[in-house]
Amino acid sequence: MQFSYKNKLASLITFAIALCMMASFNAVAADKKYTENEFLDAFSGKSQKVLMEALGKPFKKSQSVKPTGASSFMVGKGKEDKSKPVKVEMWYYKHNVTYDGKRTYKETEITFVNGRVMNVAFFNNR
Repeated sequence: MQFSYKNKLASLITFAIALCMMASFNAVAADKKYTENEFLDAFSGKSQKVLMEALGKPFKKSQSVKPTGASSFMVGKGKEDKSKPVKVEMWYYKHNVTYDGKRTYKETEITFVNGRVMNVAFFNNR
């Protein structure tokens, strides 16, 4: 089976158009602006996957780190460390939440505990 140059070119153009459409859809989804209440209603308690689909990749991520010796300190005070590990991670987005109808917060910090949104903070002073 042999493809002509026209068929190859048509396939390539179709693929390029599909790729551009997907990229523009992701850009539109990531550029959506939310009010504070809309953002909280849409994402409180949601998974990291839901946020990634709606907002795209965060500009920064960080993980919480347990201080050195924290476990031995608590055990030394009579508390046993039988709890399962908790993973705490923070994601940061820029200019996606509006306030006063005109301006956007410079940064939104979303804190995940074991993969679910537990806290959301909006900042202008970072």
